[in-house]
Amino acid sequence: MRNVALRPDLRTDTDSRIQEQESQPPRNHRIRLRADFLLVTFLLTATIALRAWNMGNYPFPNDDEGTYLAQAWAVQHGRGLAHYTYWYDHPPLGWIQLAAVSWLPAWLMPGSPTLVQGRAAMLVVAAGTALLVHLVARRSGVSRPAAAGAMLLLGLSPLAITLQRQVYLDAFATFWALAAFALALSPRRHLWHHFSAGVAFAAAILSKETIAVLLPALLLALWQRTHPRTRVFSVAGFLSGLVMTVLFYPLYATLKGELLPGAGHVSLLGTLRFQLGGRQGSGSAFETGTDANNLIHGWLSSDPLLLAGGCAAAVAALFVRRLRPTGLAVALLVLVALRPGGYLPQMYVVQLLPFLALALAGAADALVRALPRRYVWRLPAVAALLASAVLAFGPHNVRQTRQALTARQNGVYHEAAAWLRAGHVQDAPRTRVVTDGVLWLDAVDAGFTPHRVIWHYKLDQDPAVAASLPHGWRDIDYVVSTPALRGERDNLPTLRTLFARSEAIATFGEGGGRIDVLKVLKGDR
Repeated sequence: MRNVALRPDLRTDTDSRIQEQESQPPRNHRIRLRADFLLVTFLLTATIALRAWNMGNYPFPNDDEGTYLAQAWAVQHGRGLAHYTYWYDHPPLGWIQLAAVSWLPAWLMPGSPTLVQGRAAMLVVAAGTALLVHLVARRSGVSRPAAAGAMLLLGLSPLAITLQRQVYLDAFATFWALAAFALALSPRRHLWHHFSAGVAFAAAILSKETIAVLLPALLLALWQRTHPRTRVFSVAGFLSGLVMTVLFYPLYATLKGELLPGAGHVSLLGTLRFQLGGRQGSGSAFETGTDANNLIHGWLSSDPLLLAGGCAAAVAALFVRRLRPTGLAVALLVLVALRPGGYLPQMYVVQLLPFLALALAGAADALVRALPRRYVWRLPAVAALLASAVLAFGPHNVRQTRQALTARQNGVYHEAAAWLRAGHVQDAPRTRVVTDGVLWLDAVDAGFTPHRVIWHYKLDQDPAVAASLPHGWRDIDYVVSTPALRGERDNLPTLRTLFARSEAIATFGEGGGRIDVLKVLKGDR
């Protein structure tokens, strides 16, 4: 049967590029594919190596990392969805995925702190994200060198090296969002690809709900890639996959009787209302001294090339049709970060980094293509562009990366975890101990009974925890005092009392970063 070509007015720039690639001689095409495979493999290896080297010692642990690891452990062992009363703070799919990938590091490194095991598991997510960045770039019509450049920008970013090591749900959400873009941009335009894009984006939302802001950009990518005659079916398929998958979450809450707020139980809608307007904001990003302002300045100082350059490139990408979904994705994520009065978490930028790399590489590719088609112009222009970037940002990025590869910030956590595992506490199964989120799972692995290891934040926040302590602070035997605990001492009355009624029996490190093991004195019980 004779093939029927699309009418010229229905072709896109990407369609023309794909047709040109398919018309190349087979041998030449195989050589290009082999070179592309070798280059991507090299970049992927470098990406993983930079994140794996020294990951246990830098950066300093975030309490959320321990919380997610504890929730993943609960999933693995069938003990509920969290080590505290689950209140729909996040959909559970994120730590269900963490439970699926964290068993292998725990098996290979049984004596390592659980923080190190968790960070090793995140290498799988970082590797998948890097590959998807390359795939999305190619399906956006970006050239092979520029697609490799996007992968390189993300792989060498000091900010990405640091944050992609850490155990954050945003990493899972970003992976699935990129998978959704790759499926929506599939050159085959198959309905099942578009349905799968909806399912993938639903997985992203159920991993970290804030990623939902990318929906307009994803719909734009789908709209551009679909044929006008089948566009309605493709969009319907995408929305069907998205809605049917996301509805599992409210269905779960409904079956538990926890969809609507009510007395005596948590609720999905009640928590959503708190997340959107009830929690304390981070202040204006444009006001000096606010949490949001300090956080954004910290991101910029870590990697000005990717953040500032990527934002500028995203503006340019909005004027290039094939790059417009990427530019819109960056714009949406940045607008959410800059909204006045909203809450801006430290790990939010994890969602933004891959799209900044795509925008910067895509804009550079578009600029090079706009030059005259003679190599006598293009090669010097590309060389000048690369040299300028290296000279302007290279020394700074090298210093930031050296810190990530050489700093030793977490020795106190390693020592405290080893102390707990060494059996210094007699009758550990009957002992109640208060820890931060990072050391909670280490205490459980050391033989302490899970419900007797209490995350400090829930001492005065969770009614179930309070009910397990009929005598209040006197039912606590030990406190593992970390910087996170001391930072909350004034906000938690029970914790403040424990500090006043205890003495140190072991100390690791010194200064504000030290960890003390405190024994609670109960002489007046």
